[in-house]
Amino acid sequence: MFKNFSAKIEQWLDTRYEISKVKNFIKHKKVPVHKFSLFYYLGGLTLFLFIVQVITGILLLMYYKPGEDSAFESVQFIITEVNFGWLIRNIHSWSANLMIFFAFAHMFSVFFTRAYKKPRELTWVSGMILLALAMFFGFSGYLLPWNELAFFATKVGTDIASVVPFIGDSIKEVLRGGEDVTGATLSRFYGIHVAILPLITTIFLVIHLFFVQKQGMHEPESFEKLPEEKKLYTPFFPNFALKDALLWIIIFNVIIFLALIFPWELGVKADPFASAPAGIKPEWYFMFMFQTLKFIPSHVLFIEGEVLGIMAFGLAILIWIFIPFIKVKEKPNSKIQIMTIVGFIVASFIIIMTILGYMF
Repeated sequence: MFKNFSAKIEQWLDTRYEISKVKNFIKHKKVPVHKFSLFYYLGGLTLFLFIVQVITGILLLMYYKPGEDSAFESVQFIITEVNFGWLIRNIHSWSANLMIFFAFAHMFSVFFTRAYKKPRELTWVSGMILLALAMFFGFSGYLLPWNELAFFATKVGTDIASVVPFIGDSIKEVLRGGEDVTGATLSRFYGIHVAILPLITTIFLVIHLFFVQKQGMHEPESFEKLPEEKKLYTPFFPNFALKDALLWIIIFNVIIFLALIFPWELGVKADPFASAPAGIKPEWYFMFMFQTLKFIPSHVLFIEGEVLGIMAFGLAILIWIFIPFIKVKEKPNSKIQIMTIVGFIVASFIIIMTILGYMF
């Protein structure tokens, strides 16, 4: 009886929404099996952590009160008075950092496996936009507790943004909502964090996922060269999907562990009239840029060091975003490829500068 009822519902839906096409797509979707197959899970992990961010963010919004006189107190109330409020905040903070970490890992895995090449150029570009949005999520959310560290880190970050030639001062004023970091900045960051960024991210996420589903899983060149009879595939559903779900559960348990053992400290309330504490540093995902700017001399020829650094980073980011459209001649049978070397240089630079940023 239940089977007949289920079949009738399925038939009713299929005649209106053609769900049989979706079922057929899922049934025939397959995933290549090779030595780089583990990289396929990184994008899904990033998506899962974004979902965790959305859910915990909504829960925090129920008690958070934006405002110079209420933000810090509301977060303090969440972690001390609300049932499991401390846990939700810690999960939100740790999942945000892990989301950006796995987004970087996903980016480099795509780069090293050449998954950005034709016909996946726009998949790469949309992914890079999502990475930038994730970092801006972190930057805008950092100020919301209105504590001392976040206040002065935001001041430093927006000061750096003002160095951008021609439009820097306008960027700083738009971000701050005025000349200085004030309650207006907090309100602006709150609006950006809970409304503008989620809307833009959702749009690009849908576009990115559409590209991925439309073009299927990328097959590395070594896999493509294999004879058809030697190529191994695994069904996406249920095999790959269940492994993906298991990894999500493991990562969520890691987040719970981090939230319990290493809670996110609230610190002290921001005082705009106090002097900045020593050693103010940005979050780890901005550290490599921050440390690089510190190493650049105050003046290089007739250009200010910070201006030169910002311009260099801007140019480098543009080149990195449009890597799929840059033609590089490489020897097909060479063990060392130019783009692989470039990737290792970029990854090493980010890691080394981040480590130095925490050492000095």
